[in-house]
Amino acid sequence: MIRMLIVDDQSLICQGLKTMLELWSDLQVVGIASNGEMAIEQVAALQPDLVLMDVRMPLMDGRAATRTICEQFPSVKVLILSTFDDDQYVAESIQAGAKGYLLKDMPIDELVQAIRLACLGYAQLAPGLLDKLMKNSLGIAKPTASPKFEILTRREQQVLQLIANGDKNREIAEQLFITEGTVKTHVTHLLNRLDCRNRAQLAIIANSYSLNSSG
Repeated sequence: MIRMLIVDDQSLICQGLKTMLELWSDLQVVGIASNGEMAIEQVAALQPDLVLMDVRMPLMDGRAATRTICEQFPSVKVLILSTFDDDQYVAESIQAGAKGYLLKDMPIDELVQAIRLACLGYAQLAPGLLDKLMKNSLGIAKPTASPKFEILTRREQQVLQLIANGDKNREIAEQLFITEGTVKTHVTHLLNRLDCRNRAQLAIIANSYSLNSSG
């Protein structure tokens, strides 16, 4: 069972999402919050597995709330669900630690799948958002220098490129003929060495350097 907190300042959206998401037997909405401050309080009290977070809200917006939740409750996944596909919102949300950034006009079955994958640790971006980040060369997408990148081993560079391709740990293991546990170790090293919070940031960095799988 995936226990979720929905955060949005529009109560109709919250109630609508709750009704639709709970049609799936493995999803449960344990709480609703109307702003970032309330979201942090609810996460502390309810300990959900995932927070479905809006961006623009009164008192505290989704980006600030995401950063606090990811810092104080690292086991809780945050998935942004917004009307706005603004480049800066996307970049700052990912930098804050969100597992992904999705748009509210997506089909409900795709949202359910994204929630499941986010809970497993996989980054989720709405179609076209990665390209927008790259084209606009935001800070998250294109680091100014590459020393940290250059210390990566050839294997780590291969894993990084496959992450950028959207491959899951199992798929990476099969392609590189290594165990899934070894892949997880490489991913942890990549996150630490490149100062990234999640796979979405790793994918953006990999694309910015135009790596090839041979390293």
